[in-house]
Amino acid sequence: QGQLVESGGGLVQPGGSLRLSCTTSGSIFSIYVMGWYRQAPGKQRELVAVILRGGTTNYIDSVKGRFTISRDNAKNTVYLQMNSLKPEDTAVYYCNTNPAIWAWGQGTQVTVSS
Repeated sequence: QGQLVESGGGLVQPGGSLRLSCTTSGSIFSIYVMGWYRQAPGKQRELVAVILRGGTTNYIDSVKGRFTISRDNAKNTVYLQMNSLKPEDTAVYYCNTNPAIWAWGQGTQVTVSS
C-alpha cells in the first residue's frame, strides 16, 4: 500500500463548490472499495461517501444530492465533487479504503464560511 495524498480543499463561501482529489501508489487500487471521510473539530471522523469497485456509490444523508464521489482506476485517484457547500461541511477530509485499512494521509482542509 502506498501513501494517500489528498488535495483540493480550501476556503469557500456557503453555496460554493470544491473538488477534492486523492491519489495513491503502490497498490492495486481498482480492487478496493474507496471512501471519503471527514473530521470536524471536536468530532469523530465519519464516512461521507463510498464508491464500490464497479462504480456504485453511497452517501450519508446530509450530503446526498450535493456531493458526488467518483474514481479513475487508471490514475489511482478518487474524487469528491462538493456542491452547495454548507458551514457544517467544514472539516478535514480524508480518503481511505472502506473499511479503512491503509495508513491515513494528512487530509485536506475544507472551510465553508462567509
